[in-house]
Amino acid sequence: MPKRFLLALVLPLAMSGVTPASAEVKATDVIERAIDGFVRPAYASLHRHAETLTKSMRNLCDAPSQSALDAARAEYSATVEAWSVAEIIGFGPIKESNRLERMLYWPDRKSIGLKQVQAALAGKDPTATDRVQLAGKSVAMQGLGALEFVLYGDGAEALADKDDPYRCAYGAAVASNIETMAADVDEAWKKPDGFASLWANPGPQNPLYRDGTEAVTELVGVFINELEMVRDVRLKGFLGGKPDADKPKLAIFWRSQSTATSLAGNLSGMDTLFQASQLGDALPEDARWMADSIHIQLVNGVATAKSIQGPIDKALADPALREKLDHFALITSSLTTLIGTRLTAEFGLTAGFSSLDGD
Repeated sequence: MPKRFLLALVLPLAMSGVTPASAEVKATDVIERAIDGFVRPAYASLHRHAETLTKSMRNLCDAPSQSALDAARAEYSATVEAWSVAEIIGFGPIKESNRLERMLYWPDRKSIGLKQVQAALAGKDPTATDRVQLAGKSVAMQGLGALEFVLYGDGAEALADKDDPYRCAYGAAVASNIETMAADVDEAWKKPDGFASLWANPGPQNPLYRDGTEAVTELVGVFINELEMVRDVRLKGFLGGKPDADKPKLAIFWRSQSTATSLAGNLSGMDTLFQASQLGDALPEDARWMADSIHIQLVNGVATAKSIQGPIDKALADPALREKLDHFALITSSLTTLIGTRLTAEFGLTAGFSSLDGD
């Protein structure tokens, strides 16, 4: 997993509660807007989609048909999109109880997770069809990656008839587990005295955020960390420097043809977060262009990703679509410079070196 960027103070940031680079913008206000305008709605949306996904899986198991399978797959894709928006907030409640890894075990470089899912399907492990017992198993067996293989992997066509009730029961348990985690995170963010309160109310007695600088550092780090993840881990994981170096089966969600949806969701989440927090208002007047540029480039990145349709291997083989992937990479690099170098400099922060440890 990639290590988080470190944001080191080089100058005292005035966001400690009064004024950042621009007058009368308080750190607590920025964080509260981020929470109310993005974090809570994003995880609430994930919860709703996960509920619908569970229902669609149960409907498929109760009355197998091609239309029921198509409906379950559609709900899966919608849940992937909702997750891709929310997952940029990879700290707080989602980190508790290994939820982040349980929700999505990726990358699975040695196919450990895939082998575990295949073994469960082959051996028809009865404990894997029970949500409670499943939650205690390997993280790779209980999240979106596992459900993708159930719905799209080898043998998934059997879900449309009654030939493989175990596969459907296991998939329904995975969906229910995803729903439970989404519900728990949704509830945790809504608690008035929970993590949201700690983030929005920094102070000397706060165990996580001692001042406004640390609270805003967490927010700015979201953009830097996620841009690195999207470009260097997810995109470059399958997009080679040349076509013969491409690795389409290393792309996230390649089986469900949701790779581009996931990339678009990540940048869409960043844009919504940036706009909701009004972080750009903390910039001095002569640097306000930066906020507009960040928004425009994030919007362009989302549009570029969404224009890449179909299986990712075919997109890589299509010169026009492959060019769009290259363009997407350029957009993320430009955003890294804008946010990780220029915006942080305006706030008296500097982005520390972050390496990918390759684990």
